[in-house]
Amino acid sequence: MKDFTFDTIEYSRPDIGAVEEVIKALTAELKNAKSYAEVKDIILRADKATEKTETMFTVAHVRNTLNTTDKFYEEEMAWLQQALPVSQMTFVAFEQALVESPFAAEIDADLGAEYLVAARRDLSGFNDKLVPYLQKQAMLTTEYQKLMATAQIEFDGQVLNLYGIQKYFEHPDREIRRAAFAKYSEFYASNEDRMEEIFDELVKLRTAMGKEMGYDTFTPLGYINQGRSDYGPKEVAAFREQVLTEIVPFCEKLYEAQAKRIGVDKIMAYDEKFIFPDGNAEPKGGVDFMVEQARKMYRDLSPETGEFIDFMIDHHLMDLENKPNKASTGYMTSLPEYKAPFVFSCFNRTIFDMQVMSHELGHAFAGYRAMRSQPVRGYFHVSTDIAEIHSMSMEQFCYPYAEMFFGEDADKYRFAHLQEAITFVPFGVAVDEFQHIIYENPNLTPKERTYEWHKLEEKYMPWRKYTDDPFMDRGGYWYHKLHIFLYPFYYINYTLTTMGAMEFKKRYAEDPKKAWADYLALCNAGGSKSYLGLLKVANLRVPFEEGSVAEAVSYAKQILLDAIDKE
Repeated sequence: MKDFTFDTIEYSRPDIGAVEEVIKALTAELKNAKSYAEVKDIILRADKATEKTETMFTVAHVRNTLNTTDKFYEEEMAWLQQALPVSQMTFVAFEQALVESPFAAEIDADLGAEYLVAARRDLSGFNDKLVPYLQKQAMLTTEYQKLMATAQIEFDGQVLNLYGIQKYFEHPDREIRRAAFAKYSEFYASNEDRMEEIFDELVKLRTAMGKEMGYDTFTPLGYINQGRSDYGPKEVAAFREQVLTEIVPFCEKLYEAQAKRIGVDKIMAYDEKFIFPDGNAEPKGGVDFMVEQARKMYRDLSPETGEFIDFMIDHHLMDLENKPNKASTGYMTSLPEYKAPFVFSCFNRTIFDMQVMSHELGHAFAGYRAMRSQPVRGYFHVSTDIAEIHSMSMEQFCYPYAEMFFGEDADKYRFAHLQEAITFVPFGVAVDEFQHIIYENPNLTPKERTYEWHKLEEKYMPWRKYTDDPFMDRGGYWYHKLHIFLYPFYYINYTLTTMGAMEFKKRYAEDPKKAWADYLALCNAGGSKSYLGLLKVANLRVPFEEGSVAEAVSYAKQILLDAIDKE
């Protein structure tokens, strides 16, 4: 392992042409291989050949999101986003040779069936006609992300970005909460024209891509891009229906209790984050404090997480401070050359800091383990529907350590975080249904799309009310959700995996060693199996099955109800 820190990694523009030549040569070797031993060696050499390019892309991406106004990395990302789609046909040809190999059975026996399943999925989701669409898509999504990152909102004598203004949504003074939310809404309303244009172009581009691949709409391609092989829209719709009948009514009860607790007649949109009348829990310190407490927590949680957190801190693999022009997001990404994850966020001294840190470190821990457990690069990454189980379960495993971060307000954190985990689910399925509506009806006008969101709020979030806010009242809230622009059909993962996280929560309370062993097995497995196969590894239920939602959230519901009864 190289001795490095992220900030000292030297960036150089990758020689994509040279990598293409290596992959083309390996493809020729693959077609002429005389034994599985040769095939396995070729696969490993192909993995090695792409390490540098992927690492340099990650470095450029992270540094661009750290400062979206840095011209050098802005230009590098623009170059990479134009160059990489062009080179993709070379890698598709390699995968084609793999699936056609006379040694396919040996590949399945050695690496598992998922290796070639993923290759076939890639082949069904790409051809060279998509290149110009992918290039244009990258330009549009980068523009949207920069628009969000460079937001400047004047409030309370300060100039705040989108994360900064959200801290005021938890202010004890209701008028300040209302005014802050109004400013937040005003930013999106003032940029609505351009956001409409960006998203309209994205819908048209993605629809055209779907048709290029032989589909009637973008939806099948969207599912392929999310790595889904063993379920589709029908199963997801059944899950959404369970949420509507099982979780939405419970959320209404939670908000009724919250209104009573904070002394208002009716919870408004700007009240939703204000949970306790004497103020929400806040971390007892800033970024350095949170990181040092995280080191102590993870060292105590398990030997594996102790090793992991030391690696992350010692190699400077987290950037958590909220800064001007920093992208308004949180993510985990990977540096394959160093077998290293990287975690990005924007802290704002609310419970969000603990939530996002434990969430992204859950992703990072899973990536760290897979990179050390799996034999091929293809298994270092996992489908997004499983990946969010890693992160959301880690949030729950951190509950016993809340005192380290929140002191005497630890129970406030635990209640607020658990309530939000549940009340988030209706919003999450609304985002998913919104995208199904949009891509099944690509000719909707921008205003018609926004009205579809309004209807979904009424369906899944009947408690959501706005005051003197025509933009939000007609459905403008969806514009703030980055995933709708950048990662179509991703968002349902957060809700599916909430079910897995709630299962892990219950099992961890009953038998911590067994629950942790199953979680560790899931992380170690990486992407070596399908979604359903990985659920089996972790001993988790399938969330599409009738009754699975009610069972998964039953323990968390009882905790919240018991807490409310004591008020």
